[in-house]
Amino acid sequence: MSDHSDAPVRPLPAFELPYYVVVFSSVRTEGDHGYGETAGRLDELVREIPGYLGHESARKPGGLGITVSYFRDVAAIERWRSVGDHRDAQRQGRAEWYEAYTVHVAEVVRGHGFARERSERSE
Repeated sequence: MSDHSDAPVRPLPAFELPYYVVVFSSVRTEGDHGYGETAGRLDELVREIPGYLGHESARKPGGLGITVSYFRDVAAIERWRSVGDHRDAQRQGRAEWYEAYTVHVAEVVRGHGFARERSERSE
């Protein structure tokens, strides 16, 4: 949700199975309209949800953005959906921030990853 240009660029690890993902794909409208501030606040709030595991976001030039949020179970997703500030942000998103969006919720039944040791990187 927020841009951390000084953070290391690494994907989140695969979590213990099963877990759930919420994939939010969107195209933003022009201008900020308070989006950045709200995104920062929501980033803090979601971390307080029991069962929240993390999220990753990317935005392509031209506007398509994708955020994948990871949750331990459906109950954690429902807890996040019910947070008042999140509900308010959803309404504001439809009114001001998004041209279009799609939400997909899925159970992850397989996951694995790879990370090169930092000392192995060539410069």
